Amino acid sequence: MLAAGLAVCAIAVGAQASPGGSETASPAKGQDARARARAIVAKMSLDEKIALLHGLFPPRAAGKTQNELIQAAGHIDGIPRLGVPLVRESDASLGVANQIEQRKGDVATALPSSLATAASFDPEVARAGGAMIGSEARSKRFNVLLAGGVNLTRDPWGGRNFEYLGEDPLLAGTMAGAHIQGIQSNKIVSTIKHFALNAQETGRMVLDARIDEAALRESDLLAFEIAIEQGKPGSVMCAYNKVNGDWACENDFLLNQVLKRDWGYRGWVMSDWGAVHTTVKAANAGLDQQSGQELDSGMYFSPEALKPAIESGQVPIARIDDMVVRYLTGLIETGAYDTPMPATSETPDYTAHADVAQRAAEAGIVLLKNEGGILPLAASAKRIVVIGGAADLGVLSGGGSSQVRGVGGAPIEIPLSTGGSASFARITYHASSPLKALQAALPGVAVEFVDGRNLSQVAERAAAADLAIVFATQWATEADDVPDLRLPSHQDALIAAVAAAQPNTVAVLETGGPVLMPWLGQVKAVVQAWYPGQRGGEAIANILTGKVNPSGRLPITFPAAASQPVRPAPVGLDRLSALEAQAAADPGAAGGHVLQSFPVEYPEGSDVGYRWYAKQGLKPLFPFGHGLSYTSFAYRNPVVTGGKRLSVTFEVVNTGAREGADVPQLYVSRDGSGKPMRLAGFQRVTLTPGEVRKVTLVAEPRILADYDTRLPGWRVGGGRYNVAIAHDSADRTMMLEANLDAATMKP
Repeated sequence: MLAAGLAVCAIAVGAQASPGGSETASPAKGQDARARARAIVAKMSLDEKIALLHGLFPPRAAGKTQNELIQAAGHIDGIPRLGVPLVRESDASLGVANQIEQRKGDVATALPSSLATAASFDPEVARAGGAMIGSEARSKRFNVLLAGGVNLTRDPWGGRNFEYLGEDPLLAGTMAGAHIQGIQSNKIVSTIKHFALNAQETGRMVLDARIDEAALRESDLLAFEIAIEQGKPGSVMCAYNKVNGDWACENDFLLNQVLKRDWGYRGWVMSDWGAVHTTVKAANAGLDQQSGQELDSGMYFSPEALKPAIESGQVPIARIDDMVVRYLTGLIETGAYDTPMPATSETPDYTAHADVAQRAAEAGIVLLKNEGGILPLAASAKRIVVIGGAADLGVLSGGGSSQVRGVGGAPIEIPLSTGGSASFARITYHASSPLKALQAALPGVAVEFVDGRNLSQVAERAAAADLAIVFATQWATEADDVPDLRLPSHQDALIAAVAAAQPNTVAVLETGGPVLMPWLGQVKAVVQAWYPGQRGGEAIANILTGKVNPSGRLPITFPAAASQPVRPAPVGLDRLSALEAQAAADPGAAGGHVLQSFPVEYPEGSDVGYRWYAKQGLKPLFPFGHGLSYTSFAYRNPVVTGGKRLSVTFEVVNTGAREGADVPQLYVSRDGSGKPMRLAGFQRVTLTPGEVRKVTLVAEPRILADYDTRLPGWRVGGGRYNVAIAHDSADRTMMLEANLDAATMKP
């Protein structure tokens, strides 16, 4: 969500209406949530119904409720006489957010970036992170979390890529579904967001995403579909942008036809904060609730707007009832309706939760290069110099509404000299120093630090050491795309200078996504650490020293040149002036300034990320799925089965000398289709040295299929399919064939 000018919204902690003693009894065993919701709505007045259809943005809502109003993402009063609970919403992509410390002293456990979680290729890591966040949210008295980001990465420079789960719909959907499951295991609601095609941040309030239906169904919508099936989120948050000419929050195709009709979604659609533009069109097109109404240019779902629309017949009363029923259904099905918040805030088990964050970081850190086995750090290295990246202070985090004030030390905040388009005007480091963690892990080694500002000093200190570790950072934030894929602030030159002086150089990258590496051939090793969360320093040290064997795999392609991606630069930078960019980021703060939308075409269609590279015959710097280990793995004795479903059974063997985790990946394409292979299955497997494990991967049917708008639905073409059991998306060393029967599936 967005709260520009206030640098996003904060968490709510306050009184919670209890359903106990109300007119609605506890549900009978097995009673359908929607039927129960209908019965509750039947007892409501029109004013009570409308009151549930618009939420407050507390920083701008003083005096608008008699309930305690805490600085929060959102606030919707309940109806005590009917047992409808008060709802408080928090941003929570990476932890319970408190972006600019609107709640003084309130901390929470900060997970690594979602890209790091995706890099684990392990749904259990995503589920554990979600369960941790949900637990802390409940202890802080929240019952709706604005989590579940699943927008596919279509462009490597996307400012919010770090909050999402990569470029592949199967991986992203599976990981998001597990994360949502974890959150909702605490009997609170998780959203899934941002529906749909919110693939960039620059101009996100005004762009019009243009794509044909089949391509959309096979890519971004498929990620949402899988995540909704597996996670069953209580709410879907619609996006800022337009999709094929209509705003996402008043898009009949997305909300009524796809989400509610085709997928049978039962919960409610809430708007993103500042994403509503109309009353009648939005309500009839499927929007159920206006969120953070003070950030919109109008109170579109207020009584003053909705009542005249109802009285004139423009919005049927049946539609109003459905909006409220969906809201209550989402609360009931997740358990949020019947599980009151604690009367006062409780202290979470921060120590145990920090371990969850550290394990996620360790599982998601990717070893990209390890020439000569320089890592883990050689025992012979008695003098190590750590250079740059504020590694003496902490680890970088991404900016925007996901910002968490982590436990374990005050964050290090660096004000920006110029505010971004959303005024997220501070760069935040979690107080987890990789330098200090390395010093603690290597007591017999002299580990010193150089900040990297003086290249002459850097070269001198690097040459005098046995090994140099250069930390490089790239800050990314909501509401702005990064300007290009180079490391900022001349860090490429820094790495090159260190490598020229010290042949044993390791580069550690804390970035929001892919970056170019003109120095790659000069360094011995590269570690992609993403934004590693509040225990990131310890996680990085454990990987570098070998206490933890790296096992992360890239959830996103790293291009070899800026010319390789579909769009080599952020779309819209040439269209938006500084004033327009500010207005586009926050129309509420900009006095409702309205801009002309501009189209963004997606010529790649459903061939997102690695599939674009394959289709164009491009060799990336590092392919999707790539990741090295301190051991090695082999695949043997494959058996492929076709017919009504495609599956492959094979042996995974740890052929190295230490325990480690591998991620065998299944890629498929229909022979003669001309379409690139797509990830159809994967599984993370941990093996001891010499251990053999039989693995069966079953291809997701919708990955094998094409979406046929004439059916409408999915069509699996009968015939021969090419199958790859692979270490990454470019690996074709084990190729098989299978014959599949023709089949169709409903959308």
